[in-house]
Amino acid sequence: MKMIVGLGNIGPQYDGTRHNTGFAVLDQFADDHGIEFTTRKMDAKLGSGMIDGEKVLLVEPTTFMNESGRAVGPLMNFYKLDLADLIVVYDDMDLPVGKIRLRTHGAAGGHNGIKSLIAHLGTNQFDRIRVGTDHPKFQKVVDYVLGKFTDEQLPDFKTACDQSVAALNDWVAGQAFDKLENKYN
Repeated sequence: MKMIVGLGNIGPQYDGTRHNTGFAVLDQFADDHGIEFTTRKMDAKLGSGMIDGEKVLLVEPTTFMNESGRAVGPLMNFYKLDLADLIVVYDDMDLPVGKIRLRTHGAAGGHNGIKSLIAHLGTNQFDRIRVGTDHPKFQKVVDYVLGKFTDEQLPDFKTACDQSVAALNDWVAGQAFDKLENKYN
């Protein structure tokens, strides 16, 4: 089984915000594969299905961003998954809107959701897709990440979502992550 985690904040007030990029990508992936989030377990909304002969578990933590690891760590243990079976999708201000970066490991880079995952998993050695949201130009970081993409940013954001979903499809199909890094970075 493979686990795909999208990071974001729960509640309609956060729908469409930059910080909910992980949810947006995961929702698009779920829609493409006819998977619905029908279960709540261990502080997360879950959806599952078979894709290319592989059981896939989709996870959207309901803990708010800063406590995402509180959901992911117990789910990894419950399903007895290896880190190789986990990929996390999240927003990244260090990348421009429209760009994605795949990485096999790394520090949190100031992202509190990733800090929480590292703390609860006990390692930073997990695959991830970072989706660019760009840096704020004239506002506080918290206001920026909890704000919505501008009309000018939306086409580039849609491109990044499409690329992220394509990378997830390739990952589920069994392509090696280092090959995916070369293809999508």
